[in-house]
Amino acid sequence: MTSDRLTSLLACCYNGPTMLSILIVAFREAETVGQAIEPFLSQLPVNAEIIVICPDPETTAVVDDYAARYPAVRHVVDPQRGKPTALNLGLNAARGDIVVLSDGDVRAAEDALAPLLAPFKDAHVGAVSGHPLSVGPRNTLLGYWSHLLTEGIHQMRLKRDQAGQFLVCSGYLFAFRRALVEHVPEDALAEDAVISHAIAHRGYLVRYAPQAHVFVKYPTSYQDWLRQKVRSAGGYAQDHVRKAPVRMRSPWLEIINGTRLALRYPRSPREFIWTLLLFAARLHLWLLVFIKVRLLRRTLPALWQRVETTK
Repeated sequence: MTSDRLTSLLACCYNGPTMLSILIVAFREAETVGQAIEPFLSQLPVNAEIIVICPDPETTAVVDDYAARYPAVRHVVDPQRGKPTALNLGLNAARGDIVVLSDGDVRAAEDALAPLLAPFKDAHVGAVSGHPLSVGPRNTLLGYWSHLLTEGIHQMRLKRDQAGQFLVCSGYLFAFRRALVEHVPEDALAEDAVISHAIAHRGYLVRYAPQAHVFVKYPTSYQDWLRQKVRSAGGYAQDHVRKAPVRMRSPWLEIINGTRLALRYPRSPREFIWTLLLFAARLHLWLLVFIKVRLLRRTLPALWQRVETTK
């Protein structure tokens, strides 16, 4: 879809001219932030903006180079007090009626914006999730896990979307109506879940756009896998999400909804063994979440550890 057609699509969402803000949060991602920015440049509708929130000089230098060449790109300085703080700075700077969130170490497809924004033609839709795809090899243990887990969450979102049920957006790529999100709690471990629940609480629908692809490099070591998953799954153990009236993810829902798909996913005996190992790893993960988040109540700085192998 051309930028002119996207402009028309946005106008339909609000029955008049509107603006789109794309927020990309990055930290020490000078090597990847360019690939996070590039795919959006060819899709930008009129009056759209790309705001990159980052603190470190190396990443900032890359962003400033893009800003010098593309007027739609600008940099917001991140004081490095955590991702929620960075998001709130980006939200305060955003001028768009619709905001798209993405990360500095992922790459959206060059045709992702059109399907991501299309559901907003319905005034009852408050947020739309994109569809993460793993770029890792399936023939390694961690790569196989990434494919199985992304397929599992894809099937869950697809099923819930078709049934008109609540779903949680993917933090790698999602969009929402700016007016519905005033502030992200600064201790939130899973900002995508917090925003999704807040929008549903206000009576709006959260939809899924399976054609809005975003390509993600997942961890390639077990230590990094645990770091990333404890941080994201830990967000579901925080009161922001745990006490919400609607739920999509929890250890019990994972067992109920994910076991059958996981056991059907392997194509070989080796992959079946890897699937069984994933069951053990998920038990390890949820035990760590219970201890670190529920019992010890570790703070965001303690839980938000950098994952090097995703860069």
